[in-house]
Amino acid sequence: MKKHRLICAILLLLLTVPASAGARTLTDSNGRTNDIPDKVEHAICSGSGCLRLLTYLGAQDRIAAVDDIEVRRRKFDARPYAIANPQFKKMPIFGEFRGHDNPELILTLEPQPQVIFKTYTSSMGYDPQELQDKTGIPVVVLDYGDLGENRPALYKSLRIMAKVMGREQRAEAVIQYIDGLIADLSRRTGDVPGQERSTVYLGGVAFRGPHGFQSTEPAYPPFQFVNAINLAYEAGKAGKSLAQSDIAKEKIIEWNPDVLFLDLATLQLGDDAGGLSELRTDPAYRMLSAVKEGRVYGVLPYNWYTQNFGSILADAYFIGKVLYPERFADVDPAAKADEIYTFLVGKPVFKDMNELFHGMAFRPIPVN
Repeated sequence: MKKHRLICAILLLLLTVPASAGARTLTDSNGRTNDIPDKVEHAICSGSGCLRLLTYLGAQDRIAAVDDIEVRRRKFDARPYAIANPQFKKMPIFGEFRGHDNPELILTLEPQPQVIFKTYTSSMGYDPQELQDKTGIPVVVLDYGDLGENRPALYKSLRIMAKVMGREQRAEAVIQYIDGLIADLSRRTGDVPGQERSTVYLGGVAFRGPHGFQSTEPAYPPFQFVNAINLAYEAGKAGKSLAQSDIAKEKIIEWNPDVLFLDLATLQLGDDAGGLSELRTDPAYRMLSAVKEGRVYGVLPYNWYTQNFGSILADAYFIGKVLYPERFADVDPAAKADEIYTFLVGKPVFKDMNELFHGMAFRPIPVN
């Protein structure tokens, strides 16, 4: 009887130890609360873009494993964070990409992760609460956000992740850096008179895989940052979705944009398909003034394992240089890209990435 009472007393004591003893309570982007260890030495990042955010915080050396997209060897790769960290390809795997985790694999990892970060939990992948229940590891949900209207969500996620990893100062530096670049782009182009603004169209945008020239992003941030007239956005305001969209070829011909940009993600479709092949062979596209007069330019992929924030900002400086050369006279787009990548992912990777896309980024693309 005394032994039974002693065991009950010990259990009661364990149940009443406050969460603050070796842990802290944290609320994630979904409003879920969790007890997180005071010091996190090992973590994993599940879901599109999740490891990118951890890399921005300079804490990628604390990951215990990666999802399987990191170990694939592909002809094309537009993820600067991965190019800057080739060690990811040699790490243990905890599950499939886009958040399809394997709890059994996670439980075999050595060292064991103390926290699991997850993005895009409402649209794909393993349920975060179920994953937490099966592994006993706290799952922190993050809203990936974007550089447009959902920028506050992105910044909140960076701060949450930083608090878990003890990288708060770095998170504030990243936020300040991104805001500074966007403000600089606005300062350079905000007062361009309406009659001097070019009409533009971006084709070949990837969305869960490569697409042809009709695939675009109506809310493409670089066009917004440099105050260009994105014809797809103007159409979207009339009721069409402002997410990734396929624009009718006839509409593109009717618009006849002043300048065309090609998202080089489309090259994944091969030499005889995709946006570049279409511009070179389709009689309808060859009627466009920009095609006839050599105003087609290559930009780094916008959407590759979700949005590439560094590439978005680098593309914006190149597009600004194309549209308003006198306002970007002091900017070398390739050098600016490497400045951005060095700050965000730790290495200047523009050359390495551009070589994968046949050197077509940030230059006119011959389509005749």
